[in-house]
Amino acid sequence: MILKTALLTLALSSLSSISGAEERKSERPRTRDIGINIGIFLPGEFNAITDVKGVKVGHCTLIEGKGVLKPGEGPVRTGVTAILPHDGNIFKEKLPAAAFVFNGFGKSTGFHQINEVGNLETPILLTNTLNVPIVADALIEWSMEQNPEIGIQTDTVNPVVGEVNDGFLNDIQGRHVKKEHVYSALRNAKSGPVEEGAVGAGTGSSCMGWKGGIGTASRVLPQNRGGYTVGVLVLTNFDGILTVNGAPVGRELGRYSYSEDFPHAFPETQDLNGSVMVVVATDAPLDHRQLKRVAKRVSLGLARTGFYGSNGSGDFFIAFSTAAIIPHEPDQIALKNTVMTNEALSPLFLATVEATEEAVINSLLKAKTIIGRDGNIKEAIDIQELIRVLNKYNAIN
Repeated sequence: MILKTALLTLALSSLSSISGAEERKSERPRTRDIGINIGIFLPGEFNAITDVKGVKVGHCTLIEGKGVLKPGEGPVRTGVTAILPHDGNIFKEKLPAAAFVFNGFGKSTGFHQINEVGNLETPILLTNTLNVPIVADALIEWSMEQNPEIGIQTDTVNPVVGEVNDGFLNDIQGRHVKKEHVYSALRNAKSGPVEEGAVGAGTGSSCMGWKGGIGTASRVLPQNRGGYTVGVLVLTNFDGILTVNGAPVGRELGRYSYSEDFPHAFPETQDLNGSVMVVVATDAPLDHRQLKRVAKRVSLGLARTGFYGSNGSGDFFIAFSTAAIIPHEPDQIALKNTVMTNEALSPLFLATVEATEEAVINSLLKAKTIIGRDGNIKEAIDIQELIRVLNKYNAIN
């Protein structure tokens, strides 16, 4: 243990000595790179939502200007993130899905229809609060280009867009994410490793006193539990008291909710309210009802990190399964799809909790410091300080 800690400290001290220009090019670590192994189930190959076969993720990041806020002009610190559920035409080949709203202070769109009919028929897009209508409009156009019959020979389309408020760093009134940026994120979506931190929709987000953003993780169940994969992607922009693998990091480092009420804290780092978007993908054969149960477990993974669901927090979770296709125009009255028994779901629940927890921590670790409008700054969490606290509480395993 002493040798492991010494090696980690030596490796991280070299990271901190890199110059500013080099640091921007260097890679910040993920949880497992610094010995944080959350939970009991193992991650997939990429430890990402893309470990679920067919799922792809793309970003378009917008960083322009600096200095004093000029509403409608900048500075710009925002973007859009696209999650494509499979390689085919998602409108014609829908997937079972469910949505769960833990706290509904948000402007996301498309959730009601998911829960009414039980399926997903577009990619899932994430952006900032005031950009939701523009991004939804672009997603509708993208869907109609692929399916010209929408609204004429067949039903209309249900665009799914989630959001967080990035106005602390970004000129949110400018609504700078446009159609071309949405299309860029969709075109750039790929399988394999997922870019995390201050990218895409996470460019201007904040989390528990530090810079938040995009994070992802996955879990693979043992073969005797079905061998299924659960992948989670989070967009973190919420308030709380950061806990990492059980260690009270936020309390130890003096950054937490209501810190102005206590000495030795940093009151200016509060992120009261905020929001979090979470997407869960799995290849387990689940129906809408079962996916709703999976989506609810996201709340438990978030709580492990210090999330508590503040009054103004918009906490929206979507879960979908890639195991079965729901045709847009079925050729039979009844569809027969195999689903798991309820008794077999508990390992999937635990995998969802673990992957959610790790995805949140990855979003913090991978995010770099961002200076936004009016000189507002959100610092990246200090890896050295984090390691110190984790060692104090024996949280490196």
